[in-house]
Amino acid sequence: MDTDAQHMERDLPSDPADGEEEGSRSTHVPDRSAASVPWGRTVFLGMLCTAALLLFSAFVVQPFLIPSGSMQPTLRVGDRVLVNKLAYRFGSEPRRGDVVVFDGTGSFIPETASGENALGALLRGAAASLGLAEPAGSDFVKRVVGVGGDRVVCCDKRGRVEVNGAPLAEEYLHPGDRPSDVAFDIVVPDGKLWVMGDHRSRSRDSRDHLGEPGGGMVPVERVIGRADWLGWPFGRLGSLKGTDAFTGVRPADGAHG
Repeated sequence: MDTDAQHMERDLPSDPADGEEEGSRSTHVPDRSAASVPWGRTVFLGMLCTAALLLFSAFVVQPFLIPSGSMQPTLRVGDRVLVNKLAYRFGSEPRRGDVVVFDGTGSFIPETASGENALGALLRGAAASLGLAEPAGSDFVKRVVGVGGDRVVCCDKRGRVEVNGAPLAEEYLHPGDRPSDVAFDIVVPDGKLWVMGDHRSRSRDSRDHLGEPGGGMVPVERVIGRADWLGWPFGRLGSLKGTDAFTGVRPADGAHG
């Protein structure tokens, strides 16, 4: 037997195809530690983005889901308005005609403790601040009709609301609605607001709280911000239309705007 030939056979390199197959097998073995890194990074980035959105919503612009038809046709049920929280931060105050979001605790609803547990309140508040859930039951959206010092009267002989003796041509009212079915004659105290919904026949606003503590007036410090833009639906995306209804109103003594 030729021993040299046997040694040569043993020393022959393996089939290149076999080597490639082994290499391909080794490169396709999943690296679980490497796969977990992108997943962890994705979760971290998601949490970071959510935190940034919550901070932006808390201090700059907050989406607000419209839960009722009290502001139709200006705002419809399911609309998301973007509330400008910087509008009144630097000395400015709400003006007549502004659409504002405010906390109605103590003016529209009594100051009572909520029965919701802390975790549920936190989760609901976070979802509401991103426009994913209805706002807190204490939050309202209305139009400012009178500011501090104004005398607001309803109604004149033609059924119009008057502010400081000037009748309002309220083009934003819901078609078929009268300016008010409730008669009133009030003077707005300094630091307070008289607010009303655009859909007067379906809005519970300052008129409905005349006989209650505070007389339906909303403290300026309770205003969360001004609804400046419509963020949803996309077909109506853009700035909220302003109004000329108050251009003929002269400020009363001590009134602003």
